[in-house]
Amino acid sequence: MNQLFRRKIYNAKEHSSGLLRVLGVWDIVFFGIAAIIGAGSFSSLGEAVFRGGPGVIVLYIICGFACGFTALCYAEFASRIPTAGSAYTYAYASFGELIAWVIGWALIMEYSFGNIYVAFSWSDYFTSFMGRIGIHIPDFLTCSYPEAKKAFFGDSENKELLSAWTNAPIIGNLKIILDVPALVINGLITWLVYVGVRESKNFNNIFVILKLFIILLVIAVGVAYINSDNWFPVSSVTGVSSFMPNGFNGVMTAVSGVFFAYIGFDALSVLSEETKDPQKNLPRGMLIALVLCTVIYIILTLVLTGMVDYRKFDGVGDPLAFIFEASNANLPVMEFVVSLGAIIAITTVLLVFQMGQPRIWYAMSRDGLMPKKFMTLHPKHKTPSFATIITGIVVGIPILFTDKSFILDFTSIGTIFAFVLVCGGVLMLPVKEKRKGRFHLPYINSKFIFPVVFLGGLAFFYWWQPAFFHNLMDWHDPKESEFRISIFFFLIINLVLCVLAFAKNLSLIPLMGLSSCLYLLTGMTHNNWFWFLAWFGLGLIIYFSYGFNHSKLNNDLNGDLN
Repeated sequence: MNQLFRRKIYNAKEHSSGLLRVLGVWDIVFFGIAAIIGAGSFSSLGEAVFRGGPGVIVLYIICGFACGFTALCYAEFASRIPTAGSAYTYAYASFGELIAWVIGWALIMEYSFGNIYVAFSWSDYFTSFMGRIGIHIPDFLTCSYPEAKKAFFGDSENKELLSAWTNAPIIGNLKIILDVPALVINGLITWLVYVGVRESKNFNNIFVILKLFIILLVIAVGVAYINSDNWFPVSSVTGVSSFMPNGFNGVMTAVSGVFFAYIGFDALSVLSEETKDPQKNLPRGMLIALVLCTVIYIILTLVLTGMVDYRKFDGVGDPLAFIFEASNANLPVMEFVVSLGAIIAITTVLLVFQMGQPRIWYAMSRDGLMPKKFMTLHPKHKTPSFATIITGIVVGIPILFTDKSFILDFTSIGTIFAFVLVCGGVLMLPVKEKRKGRFHLPYINSKFIFPVVFLGGLAFFYWWQPAFFHNLMDWHDPKESEFRISIFFFLIINLVLCVLAFAKNLSLIPLMGLSSCLYLLTGMTHNNWFWFLAWFGLGLIIYFSYGFNHSKLNNDLNGDLN
């Protein structure tokens, strides 16, 4: 049993990888902005606004705080362990090998499915942009087969998907329907990552600057068209003007979609072996990127909900272009510019995600948990070439037979779970010696603060929503039962954390990160958990059939015994 939880002690000098250190702090900031500001602001923001109304701004603040605590925990780990692997590496140091494998496997899921979703989103905007300049791509070449089939047999009103199914050419009994733009962009990004991080860095920095310019332009132009009455629409339920017309529960229904926009900063820590002075630059870059992105999301939300009534965003996949359509602000030039900007934004998100996964495989292979082929470096470009190619294949093939809705629902849970383990890992780390010029997580004793904050917050919500607590144990309601069960266990876990905080004088920052990420998990459905556990089951089979016996740490320990 002890072998399953053997821990690895990391030392930068002992684990020199051969990867080129070319990234500075502002390169990390640019990569963070590239990953975080993209799919969330240019596509899923519309659905979040529709569900939560103007009050969805609160959700971005909540997620921003949760990710802020987690970012500090990532930064603390990164300042101790300057090697590639993200949460996988951090779990290996604090929890041991089995949990490290579980987290690494979850991150592979995150980047794979995240890449697929982003590729689909890029395809949607690219197709729309080409249509605006007069170039029409056949509908059956711009969507996946399952999407078209589901739309046709599910009585969808989506004209493009219905057209794809009815007009697709047939070979034998099979309709030829595939998302060509998504496949092409996946291939191009894979090649860019393959040829080296220096080329990727230069490409990324240029396009992030352009993207930020377009976003600032949207904000500057949109401010002139804001109608403050839209921020306090009349609720269809209560008939009263409210910043949260669907209530706080309505705001929280958008948790998974909003959180997806924050996944990107997790990818930054895998770049530590390609960062100059990673113990100092990586934490700073991560935190700066997170703060900037949260502020941008808040401002964008205020502009969108101020310009257009939130109810009009139902089913809108291109919200930043939608606000400038003829039925709204009627600015066709801005609509064109934003469509182009979306292509740039989503391209940069795909770049960061595509860089993350092969480096996780690289780290796991270096530890012996995966075949050595995954740690093969290209002799010229010094990139994990084989792992990069496999990443492109793993992302490209599912594009042919998956759809966006499943991908989006499935992606966030692995990331939040990894965040929970990282925050918990910091609580288990021993105190380190402070060194000038290095990041150190501030210690704040949670003995009294955490119980007061949690119990005080619980009392406030009981006063605000007493009916919810009165019905908390009613687990037979078909609509509310899953959420009530999740909240029940969330409360029990946090009461235990309150006791531990009082008894063990735990550090407040990682404890708040752990609690807030556990709360985000309460928004996951049983389907999310089923597929997540199924993925874990597959991962455990691979670990016990290969990784456990080939582990470098295991071989080193056996060698010492002999």
